[in-house]
Amino acid sequence: MNGRVDMMRLEMQDVLEKNILQFWLDKMQDHENGGFYGRIDGSGQLHPEAEKGAILNARILWSFSAAYRVLGKPEYLEAATRAKDYIIDHFVDEEYGGVYWSLDYKGNPLDTKKQFYAIGFVIYGLSEYARATGDREALDYALNLYECIEEHALDSEYNGYIEACTREWGKIADMRLSELDANYPKSQNTHLHIIEPYTNLLRCLKEMQAKQSCDYVPAIGAVLPVGISVPMETVVSVEASLRNLIDIFTDKILNPETHHLDLFFDMDWTRGAGHLESYGHDIECSWLMHEAALVLGDQKILEKVEKIVQMVAKASEKGLTPDGAMIHEANLDTGRVDDDLHWWVQAENVVGWFNLWQHFGDEEALSKAEKCWKYIKDQLIDWDNGEWFWSRHKDGSLNTTDDKAGFWKCPYHNSRMCLEIIERTAEN
Repeated sequence: MNGRVDMMRLEMQDVLEKNILQFWLDKMQDHENGGFYGRIDGSGQLHPEAEKGAILNARILWSFSAAYRVLGKPEYLEAATRAKDYIIDHFVDEEYGGVYWSLDYKGNPLDTKKQFYAIGFVIYGLSEYARATGDREALDYALNLYECIEEHALDSEYNGYIEACTREWGKIADMRLSELDANYPKSQNTHLHIIEPYTNLLRCLKEMQAKQSCDYVPAIGAVLPVGISVPMETVVSVEASLRNLIDIFTDKILNPETHHLDLFFDMDWTRGAGHLESYGHDIECSWLMHEAALVLGDQKILEKVEKIVQMVAKASEKGLTPDGAMIHEANLDTGRVDDDLHWWVQAENVVGWFNLWQHFGDEEALSKAEKCWKYIKDQLIDWDNGEWFWSRHKDGSLNTTDDKAGFWKCPYHNSRMCLEIIERTAEN
């Protein structure tokens, strides 16, 4: 059994370094206008004047920060620092707070709305950079953005977090994350990607609190030891927010009848947009919710969550295909099924089942993770040009319409899958 896991770890580290991260180092750094390019299309064509999205840049920041923390290579730190500096210098709205949704290719604000999903990802990236380097500047920006979400997104009447605001934190008519989403004030997806950065922020604070010191890295090669003290009230505040988010998932977002996660909600948590099932989000949430409870460290909450983790993962099996991959989602009201095999769903599929094997001794779950990993290697990794293709269609044909790298196609789901397996196997 250990031999199988060791082989998976070695294969994933090789893919992480040579296929995923090297692609972004070689092809996506914008040396003329700063930061990273906004798009390479599905045919491999670079679009140097494409808009630059906050989500893409935040996910680049997280990916290279985490890779540096785990693997220690200086080129990963350099890329992470490039992403961090670009986000702080261009995406952060110094007048109203928060981060812009997108910039033009020269780094000027383009879409200035405040989408809390995007702000969450910037917290995720900055807190990971702080974990990797001890950078107090990154931690301070992450905490400021945490306060922005708590102040402007948290619903004081019905609980939970709204989707978006205008630049000045006013109401906005179109709150959708993308054109594919329904226009509702609350969504599972945004809550999932707020619990994710809050978990990482709390982990960062606890690690720094334990060390009581850190290294502030203002530039590559310059390491200046400085004292740091993490105020206990800050840790308590983030803990309370994370505890609340776990309750929101278990008590509001989880459908108690189906054990799937409902996707869209009105302010009072009435389910909207019909009976939708997103299998990729189900399996992703199963391990992210478990991670949140583990980092929180409350035994009663962990016991409650661990039962739900297994139920949600079991429900996601509905999306599995015979070759081990997982389809995207289905609308039970209309009968429409998105049966494309998306890159991100497969990455989360692997981590979700591996998590069940690691923590609950589920041998069948390990086999599911291995089977999906084989599908990824055989069908999604672009071994010739680097990175992964967006998806394969049901008939097996390759999707080259959607981007190889772009607003939504980032080195995050796939690099995180690799890093999760590397770190988890190191622990065993």
